[in-house]
Amino acid sequence: MDLLLTYDVDTTTSEGRRRLRRVAKLCEGHGARVQKSVFEIVSNDKDLLLLLNRLDNIINADCDSIRIYRLPHEGFDDVQTLGIAEAQPHRDDLVL
Repeated sequence: MDLLLTYDVDTTTSEGRRRLRRVAKLCEGHGARVQKSVFEIVSNDKDLLLLLNRLDNIINADCDSIRIYRLPHEGFDDVQTLGIAEAQPHRDDLVL
């Protein structure tokens, strides 16, 4: 499934800045960062549940916000960009 994940973490405290780094690092392990707090993720049900559980254990539900949008199948294949934004190769072979 194609997912768009966005987050807003309260960084007014050092603990909040630490949560922000942890959320960003976790998301980097699951998808492509397309803006500072926006990730495009290709996932299956199991990995999505794991991601949601890990995010829930990191954030402060009283002041942080995470939104996940489930896109149509292969929704990333029809992305329009402006400016310096580039479409991400979500399903291409990974070269290490």
